[in-house]
Amino acid sequence: MKKQILTFIVAIIGLAPFTLNAQTYVADKTIALTGDGGYDYLAIDKVNNRLYVSHGTQVNVIDMATDKEVGSIDNMKGIHGIAIVNKLNRGFITDGKANAVVAFDIKTLKTITTIPLTDAKGPDAIMYDSYSDRIFSFNGESNNSSVIDPKTLKQVGTVALGGGPEFAVPDGKGKIYNNLEDKNSLNVIDSKTLKVIKNYPLTPCGGPTGLALDAANQRVFTVCRENKGMSVVDINTGKVTATIPIGAGVDAVAYDAETKLIFCSNGDGTTTIIKQKSADDYSVIQTLKTAVRAKTLALDAKTHKIYLSVAEFEPGTRKALPGTFKVLVYKLQ
Repeated sequence: MKKQILTFIVAIIGLAPFTLNAQTYVADKTIALTGDGGYDYLAIDKVNNRLYVSHGTQVNVIDMATDKEVGSIDNMKGIHGIAIVNKLNRGFITDGKANAVVAFDIKTLKTITTIPLTDAKGPDAIMYDSYSDRIFSFNGESNNSSVIDPKTLKQVGTVALGGGPEFAVPDGKGKIYNNLEDKNSLNVIDSKTLKVIKNYPLTPCGGPTGLALDAANQRVFTVCRENKGMSVVDINTGKVTATIPIGAGVDAVAYDAETKLIFCSNGDGTTTIIKQKSADDYSVIQTLKTAVRAKTLALDAKTHKIYLSVAEFEPGTRKALPGTFKVLVYKLQ
């Protein structure tokens, strides 16, 4: 009996490196993109298998089957986020410098119209809520969210947020979760009444930016710059149930429900990869070397690849070198 137990233990130990290696990320390729300027969010159109990459005054569009640039949406002033509404074949872009949202056709990539926002400054993050069938832009300089009807292309409301908003995620059931960067807290928004119904403190999180949802376990993952941590929040109680150390200068986070991995993209040139063992049990399994200022990312849930945008910079400055903008692709080994 003892021999059988020992054999079993040896077998389990032997499997441990395999399990770890099976969830190790490695560099896959680099996709060079046209144009110059700053960069922010990336967004994936799952239906059409396209990646949208915000880039100064334009959005670069990549065919994810070929990893080639297939077009761009141009002539904006300073864009941030992209949201897709497949049933209407429309996309929406926040033009922060114009205080507007730009609607475009996702088939032709042509601009449909520019929607000026009322009582809004600095629209940044943007998302589509299928429950209310509305687009929400989150306006960092006016502490509110502008609500747009994607069919009529008109603003239909404003949500007062009580602080400077960052990322937001919908649960598909009428609630939207939104980080307030300057208040170190999490808003719960009713997407029908357009009201904040709860606000949860995120201590010890400081300066929350990116946000991802684990719907099955009723948790959100919020990444925080000031304490260099990812906090796990129970969305039913607002309790912070775990905080895991990550790299510096984080901006985005993504959760892969199939592999149970969480990706935190950091401006220090790393992406922290965290394993979810259970709803409130987590550990860092890899610090993936990426590139300095590769701080935003998108996850393809089908291939499990992650995509990070970045440019090269003049030493000691924030000035991007012309012709160096690209997307870095990493795959599960």
